[in-house]
Amino acid sequence: MVRLKIERQTSHPWIFQRALAKPAPRLAPGTLVEVVDAAGRWVGRGFYNRHARIGVRLLTSRPEEVVDATFFAQRIRAAVAFRRHVLRLDAVTNAYRLVHAEGDGLSGLVADRFGPVIVLEFFAAGMYRYRQWLLAALQTEFPDARFYYFAEEHVAKQESFDCRSPEPPEPVVITEHGVRFRVVPGSRHKTGFFVDQRDNRLRLSQWCTGKRVLDLCCNSGGFALYAKVKGQAKEVVGVDIDEEALALARVNAGLNQVQIRWVQADLFTWLRDIAPSGQRYDVVVLDPARLTRDPEGITAALKKYCDMNRLAMQVTAPGGILLSCSCTGLVKEEAFLESLRRAAWQAGRTLQVFHISGAGPDHPFLLNVPEGRYLKAVYARVW
Repeated sequence: MVRLKIERQTSHPWIFQRALAKPAPRLAPGTLVEVVDAAGRWVGRGFYNRHARIGVRLLTSRPEEVVDATFFAQRIRAAVAFRRHVLRLDAVTNAYRLVHAEGDGLSGLVADRFGPVIVLEFFAAGMYRYRQWLLAALQTEFPDARFYYFAEEHVAKQESFDCRSPEPPEPVVITEHGVRFRVVPGSRHKTGFFVDQRDNRLRLSQWCTGKRVLDLCCNSGGFALYAKVKGQAKEVVGVDIDEEALALARVNAGLNQVQIRWVQADLFTWLRDIAPSGQRYDVVVLDPARLTRDPEGITAALKKYCDMNRLAMQVTAPGGILLSCSCTGLVKEEAFLESLRRAAWQAGRTLQVFHISGAGPDHPFLLNVPEGRYLKAVYARVW
């Protein structure tokens, strides 16, 4: 196994190209390598990729631990056991994250379960290279599962690998806390459904009884459906610019036999149109898609968060609840809260923040890998 040297010891599983002491041999993307520091002390084993910004993704820091099929089987088994026996998610849903990258010791991989279907998303050439070991390990835990895997085009390009996805399985219906959703693996919305917001959907529904609820960037209707089915809201409106997502939202409303008004519109235009009419909502959810993948885009993303939250606050009734979310991992919680403060000042409103949360516990993160804590969900009353 090729041994690479870095300038200094690190506790982070990502080793960037600039930290490598010298260029490594021309190895195929995803080759397993050993890493030592400048003094020759052991650092770990992981995947090397000379094409990627992250030169090495460490998988283990234990010299005795060999990265092979058994290694992946043990990591997968531990991840599944955590969801089943510690979090006991099977009692409330048949859809949850099985593997959350570094949080489960498998940098470059996420895997979500949707009933009988398991979807893998690859972020690293190495994980894709050893996909058969991963699939075999998951098949052991879920003998009757069907599998689909993919990598986003920009990731495959950055990591220099050609991800050839199998044919997507048929759509499936999953259940969360009694609410039903149709999931389409292979669609362009993450792995097929946003399981990370499950706990936030349930939490918000408790304040929706008899209320007017507005779900902005509603996608396939997660918050809107919970507000109506679990929260017994009086009226629910879901707004999204994506007609494909709204078509799925309509199907989901039908599955749960509820009436929700779906609006295809750009939220900026739609909110500016309704605000002067005096329309106000008791509960407003704003959960936009990720706004940037690049550090250079953070300033623009924060401005956009400020602008959209200002408009959302303007249509929130006095004393109403706003749930504002950011899934842009590069935007830290402190910066996101500052964008909300500026939005409230510009809107002439006061925010009383009473809860801040993130993704569900099936999305664990390591303290030495804060990048795993990407989702911010801020609950506030608007005055």
